[in-house]
Parts: sequence; C-alpha cells; structure tokens
Amino acid sequence: MPDGLKSRTLHGLFWSFFDRTGQQGIQFIISIILARLLAPEEFGLVAMLAVFMAIAQAFVGGGFGAALIHKADTGHVDECSVFYFNILVGFLAAGVLCLAAPGIAAFYKRPILVPLTRALSLNLIINSFGIIQSTLLTKRLDFKAQMKISLMAAFFSGLIGVSMAYRGYGVWSLVAQSLSSTFLQTLLLWVFFPWRPVWAFSVASLRGMFPFGSKLLCASLIATLFDNMYQLVIGKVFSAADLGFYQRAKGFQQLPVDNITSSVWRVTFPVFSSVKDDKARLKRGVRKALTTMAMVNFPLMIGLAIVAKPLVHVLLTDKWAPCVPYLQLLCMAGLLYPLHAININVLTSQGRTDLNLRIAILKDFLRVALLAVTFRFGIAAIIYGQIAQSVLCYFVNTYYTAVLIRYSVWEQILDLSPYLGTAGVMGVGVCALQYVITGNAALLLAAQVGTGLLLFTALCCLFRPQPFVELWQMLRQKLRQLRYGA
Repeated sequence: MPDGLKSRTLHGLFWSFFDRTGQQGIQFIISIILARLLAPEEFGLVAMLAVFMAIAQAFVGGGFGAALIHKADTGHVDECSVFYFNILVGFLAAGVLCLAAPGIAAFYKRPILVPLTRALSLNLIINSFGIIQSTLLTKRLDFKAQMKISLMAAFFSGLIGVSMAYRGYGVWSLVAQSLSSTFLQTLLLWVFFPWRPVWAFSVASLRGMFPFGSKLLCASLIATLFDNMYQLVIGKVFSAADLGFYQRAKGFQQLPVDNITSSVWRVTFPVFSSVKDDKARLKRGVRKALTTMAMVNFPLMIGLAIVAKPLVHVLLTDKWAPCVPYLQLLCMAGLLYPLHAININVLTSQGRTDLNLRIAILKDFLRVALLAVTFRFGIAAIIYGQIAQSVLCYFVNTYYTAVLIRYSVWEQILDLSPYLGTAGVMGVGVCALQYVITGNAALLLAAQVGTGLLLFTALCCLFRPQPFVELWQMLRQKLRQLRYGA
C-alpha cells in the first residue's frame, strides 16, 4: 500500500475509532445513569420500536450515500439531488410511521407506543437534512470533524435525557435524548461543514446511481429487518422487562463491537474502493484489516464475557442481574461481527451489490430458520442461535471474497488463529481471578480489567504481531501531533 494511501487509511481509522469510541463512551456513561433511574420495562418499550425505526431510517439513506462514496466523479448536482431526495423520503417515512403507530401498539398490546412512535418518527426528518454532509466527510476520510460533532451531540443530549429521567419523565426521557441527539448532530454538521445545497435536482443523476444504490438499499433493508427481528420476537413473546434485559445486554456488547465495526466500515469502504482495480493490493489491505480487527475485537469480547457479572452488578445494580447470561452469550456471537463487515466491503468496493444482496438473503433465511427453532426455548436459546448464525454466515461472507480476490476462508482462519489464541490465554488468566477475589464485585472487576489489559499487552509485546506494532506507532504519532498541536 503506497505511503499516501496508507497514511490516509491509518489517519482515518484513528479518528473514526475515536469518533465512535468517544461517542459511545459518553452514551455508555449516560445509559448507566439512566439504567439506575429507569426501570427495565421502560427500556423495553423503546426497544420494541427499534425494528420499525431502523427500517424507516434505511429508506432515508436509500443507498445513495454509499453510491456517492463509490462513484469517483460526483458533482454538486449529484449531491444536491441525493440531498433533496433524502429529505422527501424522510418526510414520507415519518408519515408512514405515524399512520402505522396504532397498528404497532396493537401488535404489542401497548397503547403508549402510539405517541412514542410518532415522537420518534421525527428523527427520520431531522436526520435526512444531515446525511449528505456526513457522507461527504466519510468519503474524504475526515473523521476528526465527525468526532467533534458526535461527541458534542452525545454529551448534551445525554444531559437532557438524564435531567428528564431524574425529574420523573420515565420513558419520555429516552425519547428526548434520542431526538435531541439527532437534532444536535444534524445542526452541528451544518455549522462545521461548509457544504450547502443549491436549487438543483437531476433525475438522471439519481437514475445513474440507482443500480448501485438500490441493490445496497435492498441488502440494507433485509439486514436491518433481520438484525432487529430478535427485539420484535422477544417483545412480542416475552415481557417488556425481558426485552429490557436483552437490550441492556445487547447495549453492553455493542459498545465495543459497534465502535469497531462502524470504524472499519467507514474507513475500509472508501479505501477498498480506491484500490478496487488492483486485486493484489486489495487482498493485502483486506488481510491487514482482518488481522487488526481480530487483534482488537477478540480480547474485547472474551474479556467482556468474563467480567459480565461484576460489571453489571457494579454499574447497573442487582435489578439488572438477569441480563448477565445474555451478555456473556452475546459476546460470543460478537466475535466475528467486524470480520463480516470487512468481507462485505470487498463486494461493495467492487460494485457487486448484487452479490451483497444475494448473500443477505441467504444469511437471513438461515437467521429466520434458527429463530423459528430457538424462540420457544427462551431468550438464551435465541442467542445460541445467533452464535451459530454468526459462525455459519462467516463462511457465506467469505465465499465471494475468495472468488474476487483469491482470499479464501481457510487463509483467513489461518491468519486469525494466533489472535484468537492470544485472547484465549488472556481470558484464562482473567477468569482465574474470580476464584481468588470473592465477595467484592467492584474489586474483582477492577482486578480483572487491569489484569486483562496488562496480560494482553505483555503477550503482544512478547510476540509483536504486525498490527500491534503499526497501531502502537500510529498511536504514538497521533499523540505527538496532538501534544504539539499538529
């Protein structure tokens, strides 16, 4: 990889990761405070609407944002056309949700979901005004600006949510936090990013991006529907409190997974697209991305599964104890998530959204089959199904990676196995502490986290894997730049 592209990639990955980490870190702290103030049932009510909101939001993006990133010669007319189209779809999607609100409430037998759905639908309209700015920043690998925006939005919206929860507004504090976060994010994108629309709209421009964007939209809709299907089923079959426990466990697991996966997607897609015609360079880039993500994600997931019990008891109190086994199982399901994203980005960067759609259909057929078998045995059984689905789908995702760039699943497994072994050794050392420290959850949590960090760092320093060396050098360089104002 040439120095210029490598530098841009590492720079983008650095700021993308810190954007997601900072934003999710603030949201994590806020969620801990809210979990102490609110009941599991109130989180469950909002989680019931997740699938409907996510599907509607997928329509607002429409796949055209990714099409703008993939297309090399986009102009201002293209950007304006997508901008106005997104706003139109945002209003339409919000209107459909408002009309569907009584039906959603009847499905769950929860009348309060009618006003909740209508209030949260405003997010679709607000967000549609900032999609272009966010897309263009991603295309330029400018994640530093996005980091500043997301941190400010997360902080101030969190304050609003906590203050309302403290005053007894219950579930509406979660709604207010969501709406204020979307509003502030969109407002700050307009303040800090100089792009402005003009009165220009080209149907021909949208038509030119439609073949790429429409297939990506279909794949996104399918993935969104089935990713949120678990909340839909759990909310219907089990209680709102049960869904709240599942969602809280999912939130803990997604904090590191979403940070890593989102950072990887935002950086690797434009980078892979820039070298899409050089298969040898693309394969080297994919191998480096996979091993780097494995080095980060494997110890995080294994470590989080081990510290789940003291973590929940210390941060959330005993009322959230039922979510501990869900969190431990979800961490096993999350081991491969960032690796799925990298393999899918290979297809997208090659313009093969048709293959992306084909894989999405196949994977989700498997997901439905596993859910149909497991849901009657309880939430834990559902998560076991997710673990099986993640493993099987990794083989599906890597099939076309092997076809397009000659990087087979067995090569990937061979490349990834040392990092899984290192994380496993760390996990054994951390797990042993629970037999030494008993009766004090806070002390056990601190000891396990500290030991895990020291042990994993020591193993990396001993074996010096290439991703560790490069990340360490990059971190030192960035810290030096920040220190001297570069």
